[in-house]
Amino acid sequence: MPGYELPVGTCLDMCPAAERAQREKERRLHRFEVVPGCRRDRPRADPQRAVKEYSRPAAGKNRPPPSQLRPPSVLLATVRYLASEVAERTDASCAEVASFVADRLRAVRLDLALQTASDVETALVLESALAVLLAVVARLGPNATHGPVDPMLLQAQVQESFGSLRRCYALGAGPHPRQATFQGLFLLYNLGSVEALHEILRLPAALRSCPALRTALAVDSAFREGNAARLFRLLRTLPYLQSCAVQCHVGRARRGALARLARALSTPKGQTLPLGFMVHLLALDGPNEARDLCQAHGLPLDGQERVVFLRGRYTEEGLPPAGTCQILVGNKLGGRTLEDVAMAEEEDEAVDRPTTEV
Repeated sequence: MPGYELPVGTCLDMCPAAERAQREKERRLHRFEVVPGCRRDRPRADPQRAVKEYSRPAAGKNRPPPSQLRPPSVLLATVRYLASEVAERTDASCAEVASFVADRLRAVRLDLALQTASDVETALVLESALAVLLAVVARLGPNATHGPVDPMLLQAQVQESFGSLRRCYALGAGPHPRQATFQGLFLLYNLGSVEALHEILRLPAALRSCPALRTALAVDSAFREGNAARLFRLLRTLPYLQSCAVQCHVGRARRGALARLARALSTPKGQTLPLGFMVHLLALDGPNEARDLCQAHGLPLDGQERVVFLRGRYTEEGLPPAGTCQILVGNKLGGRTLEDVAMAEEEDEAVDRPTTEV
């Protein structure tokens, strides 16, 4: 609106008091937000646990007053709370956690968009929120189609988050110490996309030369070329957040590699290959996962240790098996918490990165 100056949020709680009271009255509190030990038939909002939920802006509706908007410092504290206290919960399913966290992070982005904030503050909040979102989505694993969560909606929210952050980078001078990391995450999440690759190649040369972006470009190249050995060698070296971003492509990459092996090795009498080779080549989580992958594609086994490539037996039905991805993702936190990873203010250079694969 011409001449309209965005306000600065003044709400110092993760959820405005008015919203807490309204949702308590309407019994719309999530179980993560209620006072511990309160009666189920009369849940009460806990000011230390309730988090503002997303509400779509309605056409013609007045903008929220500053008292209903959380300033960047509170938004960052909210993201930290979601990372440390909600995303790590063990008393809830990954689907329930992802649904709650994704909704509250969407509200964080909306609060940020409705107020005045510096480019640096905006980028810091958006980076941290996106890091948490990538992690909770990755933790859904093969059960993403079950429970109170819509995988397509989550995917759309991840893309929206990348869009908001990359627009912030483009419009502001910075400094943005984590820009190379998050531009690389954008490419990894959109692996194989021509549009995403073109967006990255249009970035300044100095930014593209950063280790995080060079590695992401190497992964994208190996994925496009169908070079499974190089691709999975690179995927093994990726840090945790990068691994979360690329996880959605692992099943398709494994299927492509298996299809190429089937074309190369299948004979009328059948050729065998050790399952141990498959485990190593495709970074699978052990022989059982290798057996499941082969059998899901119609390939018979010779005992418990070898797969048989018989001509005409390889098939593809439905989505490729997702796998557990413990080697490629789950084990990479290395004693750190999600809060440690998401709230870092600059790229962690201590993680080993390939130097000959770029």
